[in-house]
Amino acid sequence: MTAPLTPPHQPPHDPDWPPQPPPHHGPAGDPITGAEVVQGVVVTLVSAVAGAVLGLLWLTLAPRVLLISDGKGVYLRDSEGESAIGADGTFVLLALAFGAVAALVVFLLRRKGGVPLVLGLALGGVLGSLLAWGIGTTFGPTDDVVAHAKAVGPNVVFEAPLELNLAAAAMLAWPLAAMIVHLALTAAFGPRDPEPEPWDQPKPYAQGPGTG
Repeated sequence: MTAPLTPPHQPPHDPDWPPQPPPHHGPAGDPITGAEVVQGVVVTLVSAVAGAVLGLLWLTLAPRVLLISDGKGVYLRDSEGESAIGADGTFVLLALAFGAVAALVVFLLRRKGGVPLVLGLALGGVLGSLLAWGIGTTFGPTDDVVAHAKAVGPNVVFEAPLELNLAAAAMLAWPLAAMIVHLALTAAFGPRDPEPEPWDQPKPYAQGPGTG
């Protein structure tokens, strides 16, 4: 009696059969860890605090709208001036610069990236912009134009309150710049996922006695 032969079209009872692909690891597939969440919170807080610097710069660099009173009403000194638009433009340009710098710093400190860092950049940018807006309007000229006009007297030029006419759009400049720059840096210089290794070659079938 001969031993049963293993059919050539069926693999032997081998626990390693069929070969399994190696596990794939990479930044995109890694689970979010507590450390990454903490890093995202830190990015949010630092960005929000940096908004104070943006507010001071906006307060210093933004062009002023000049008003004048004749004792009965308050008027623009230069009705064709573009100072109001300049204040918005100054804020947006500063916010774009802050967002780009924030993204660059985060990328240099944490090249691996991660969802919490991106969310931290976005949320921190919004909070920083809100803080900057508040600082500029609070520490700038008073918003009580009538009282200010009475205080300085007629025919005396004074500054209008610092305002954002396109506040909603200005609040998005920082977070959008941060996310776009961070995405570009990660795509260009970030770590690459390792190439998947070829599957192990199947083991040759064991041939029983009498097989040819």
